[in-house]
Amino acid sequence: MQPNALSKARQSIIVPAQSGRSVRVSKGDLVRITDPKGQQVADLWAIVTSPQLDWLSTSQTRDIGERMFPAVGEWFYSNLGRPLLKLVEDGSPGPHDMLFPACSRELYERVGLPDHPNCRDNMLQALRNEGITCPFVPDPVDLFQNSPPQPNGRLDVLPSVNPPGGYVVFQAECDLLLVVTACAVDFHPTNGSCCTEIAIEISRGTQSQEPPF
Repeated sequence: MQPNALSKARQSIIVPAQSGRSVRVSKGDLVRITDPKGQQVADLWAIVTSPQLDWLSTSQTRDIGERMFPAVGEWFYSNLGRPLLKLVEDGSPGPHDMLFPACSRELYERVGLPDHPNCRDNMLQALRNEGITCPFVPDPVDLFQNSPPQPNGRLDVLPSVNPPGGYVVFQAECDLLLVVTACAVDFHPTNGSCCTEIAIEISRGTQSQEPPF
């Protein structure tokens, strides 16, 4: 394989702490999202931009899969019930979350932190950079977030237990725009009380026969 072919077949992106990035993937591509330093939550959105706007829906995914979070080999579904991403591998002890919205400017204002970086604004900026507007901000898939429902019905966000290097791998079921943010919460131990970066690796499914990662 020529070096330029390999560079096209694989792509790496670093999402700095408290920020967000977007990347376009094609059907068949593999996407690995890694928490290099551990205990860092990554918010994930998947957007279909053509022929009509559609997006990953956590509520449709829970309903269709009849689970709080897909198991390996299962799918994340869109607002229109279309499979968008397949969970291929979970190299994390979990848990992951599909109940909480993205952190927002208003959340930080409620705790006395105005103008704080937040995943909602970071996601919207990533979409603007792609020339896309969404009618609202869908709830994200909160990778590595430790917030399982409690027996008393409470939803407590506990420190992430994801170790350094913990990761998940998805396969794109169609052409998608992915947005990933490194959660900005630093006033609570959600991210181990220290926000850090998230790594994204794309293995282009139609361009290389090399091992994916």
